[in-house]
Amino acid sequence: MTRIVAGAARGRRLAVPPGLATRPTSEKVRAAIFDLLGQYFDGGEVLDLYAGSGALALEALSRGASRAICVEVDRRAAEVIRGNAAALGLADRLEVRCGPVAALLPGLPAGHALAFVDPPYAIGPAEALAALEGHLVPGGVVVAEHDARRPPADRYGALALLDRRRYGDTGISIYRRG
Repeated sequence: MTRIVAGAARGRRLAVPPGLATRPTSEKVRAAIFDLLGQYFDGGEVLDLYAGSGALALEALSRGASRAICVEVDRRAAEVIRGNAAALGLADRLEVRCGPVAALLPGLPAGHALAFVDPPYAIGPAEALAALEGHLVPGGVVVAEHDARRPPADRYGALALLDRRRYGDTGISIYRRG
């Protein structure tokens, strides 16, 4: 179990998908990400790729984001995300799409202010980062989680690196769309 760190759902517990296939972002790293982004949002749409338990999107919704789309390939994990959203009273603001990110990303709507990319470390975030530019509003931000020893490039089209941090084995790279 993990929990929401701040906002309207602060302290509420989240279920995590069973097994070892999903590696939820720790509360410590989520708190650090939102410290870097700003604690609260005044609306804005969120895209969470490789969503796992949905913790990043749900944290953003708890902190004031207006809507979120989660993309997760594992059906059991997608059901966990739906269950977490319902338990937090956020189901009406969250959509879950089940399938591979590479296949679903081209069909997702544009206009997101914030995107999270947290693929398995073996895959890395480069492919998703290269394809995200058109899904973000100008000035939109992408947070990529990765193996700290293998950071992604500093630029992907109009996405330029703003900040990079390390939390143990976890690396966080933050990009802004120019």
